[in-house]
This record gives sequence, structure tokens and C-alpha cells, in this order.
Amino acid sequence: MSQHAGRPVLASRDMEPGEQTAHSPGSPDAPRQHSNLSSVASAARLLKAFAGDRREMGVTEAARTLGLGKSTAHRLLSTLTQEGLLERDSRSGVYRLGLSMYVLGRSVSTYSVLHEVCVPVMDQLRAATKGTVQVSVLDGRDAVYVERRETAATLRLFGRVGHRLAANCTGSGKVLLAYLPPAQLDALMDGWELPRRTANSIVDPTELLAELERIRKRGWAENLDEAEMGVASVASPIRDESGTVVAAISLVVPSRDLSADALRRYSRPCVDAAAAISRRLGYRPPTQEKDTP
Repeated sequence: MSQHAGRPVLASRDMEPGEQTAHSPGSPDAPRQHSNLSSVASAARLLKAFAGDRREMGVTEAARTLGLGKSTAHRLLSTLTQEGLLERDSRSGVYRLGLSMYVLGRSVSTYSVLHEVCVPVMDQLRAATKGTVQVSVLDGRDAVYVERRETAATLRLFGRVGHRLAANCTGSGKVLLAYLPPAQLDALMDGWELPRRTANSIVDPTELLAELERIRKRGWAENLDEAEMGVASVASPIRDESGTVVAAISLVVPSRDLSADALRRYSRPCVDAAAAISRRLGYRPPTQEKDTP
């Protein structure tokens, strides 16, 4: 041990296995670290609470949503406002997402470009078919709906953009699974207990893999009462410039009095819409050479 300014200083050495550092869980700094992480988690939960239909929030609602006291919620809202992630309406006192959140959202280039190119095509498909049109992406084993166009004539589905469903139960989810690289699909299927939402859900892995093979061969998927009774859909893949399937577009209609053959008649407009979006993303299908006589 050496001396410096009258205070003992330990000589520098390697840490022994299992020895606590100044910032290890058993140290005095651990409660502060835990508190900081809890604040980060609360901030993340608060920002995600603005997703969907909730566009504004006051202090009381934020406190109730997070299960925190009003003073803590107010400090959290104020900090996020100072950082530009939220903004406060000076008249009403409510908070909404700020400009910095928009900038961060736009930086997710694939999804922002996807939004720009798919919305006009979705509107055209909705007008032509009178059905609800959705675009989804794959997140793990779920299909997550990132764009949506409803019609007054169709049933209201699922609630909102951002809703997720198990991929095996939806047309768009099955499309996204079908076009995964084989190794990625194998890893995803390994140990997956396929959830059942209705009596028509595919819950046998062998049956699902056979269905995915059919989807790859014909280029679109169908779903008749598999995710929700009374709901049918067809879906087709959306490709980026490289040809990679990055999303799926689905056309959703009520299944009441709708036969499988009638549902399949919606496949052509859905496939055409997917092709139109893919072209807007820069995809050009390979030119097929004609057979020489």
C-alpha cells in the first residue's frame, strides 16, 4: 500500500474473479445506477404510450399510465421536453411527441421510404376493392402492421397501426415467413409452439411449412378465419431494390358468405399492388428469356 497526501491508496492490480468494482451491484453506486436505468425504462414506456390513437397526454394521465407519482411523471415529461422528444402545449399544458421524435423516426429509412411509396398504391387498392388494406413487416415471429387504410364498408380490424399478430395466423405473416432465407426460417421455426387463435389457425409445423411452399410457388397467401373469425385476407410480398422481401401488403374483407374461390379472386389486385410498391422501391424482376424455337 502506498501513501499519497496522507491517504492510503491501493496499488494498481488486476481484479480477482468475483471481486466487486466500484460500480458493481454491491457497491454504494448500485442504487443510483438502478435508479438511472429505471428512469430510462420509464422514459421509453412513456414515449411508446404516444403510439396509435393517443396523441396527447397530461401529467395525471402520464402518472397513471406509468404507475408513478405526479411529481415524478412531471419531472420525466419536463426532461423529455428539454431534449426535444416531447413538446408542451402552453395553453392546455398537455404534451405530445416533439420534433426530435420525428427526426428519429425519419432516420429509420426503410420504413419511412416504405410509407412514402405504399400509401398511394394502398389507396388505389382500397378504392378498387372496397376492402381494408394493410402493410406489415416481420418482427421475430410476429407480423406488425405499419400502414393501414380502412373503408367505411368493412369491419374495423385489430385496432390500430402497430398491432401485432403471430405470423402463422395471418396472410401477410405467412408471406413474410415464406420468403425468409432458409437458414433464418429454420432458426425461427426451431422450438416455436405455433399459437392458435381460431379453429382454422395452422398450428402444425409440417402443415405450415407446406403452406409456405405453396405461397412461394404462387406468389401470394390466403387467410380464411385463421386469425379472427369473420375475417379473410389475401397477401403478397413487397420487395426492395435488391429483391429482398421487406414487407407484405394484405387486402382484408369480411369472410361471411365468402367461399375460398371468391376470396382468391382478390389475389390478382393484391399481387398487382405489391408489384407496384416494389417498383417504387426500385425492384426490377429478372427478365425471362423466351425459349428459342
